Amino acid sequence: MALNIVLIEPEIPNNTGNIGRLALASGSILHLVKPFGFEIDDTRLKRAGLDYWQHLQVIYYENINHFFEQNKDANMVFLSSHGSQNHWDIPFKDNMFLVFGKESVGLSKSIITANSNKLYKIPLYSQHVRSLNLANAVSIVIYEGLKHIN
Repeated sequence: MALNIVLIEPEIPNNTGNIGRLALASGSILHLVKPFGFEIDDTRLKRAGLDYWQHLQVIYYENINHFFEQNKDANMVFLSSHGSQNHWDIPFKDNMFLVFGKESVGLSKSIITANSNKLYKIPLYSQHVRSLNLANAVSIVIYEGLKHIN
């Protein structure tokens, strides 16, 4: 049993470190798509991931094209505030790829357009909040997925 957490061009090392810790705790695989907004040996990344990073299964990709080429047959869903379906309606399956965009702008318009039928959001119940922190959003979706596939 595993889910795949995909971070496209993550920008904040603390978020990526926390998501790495979450990946290990949940039995998930972390996929990191370059370019990053930090160096992979950034102390903030390591601090957020504590001493867990060495035990984590991480796959790196040079760019978004490389990621899609390597995983062309994968079962993927995409998370965005632009989704029309809620995250609890994702048809979770073992080995599913859960794709998240970068902190500042989310997923690109081209990815959103190409995958509109596989686009999900976490509902927000306040008009004063644009989005959730990336690490929080990943946590919500991963544990919802584990509930469904376990």
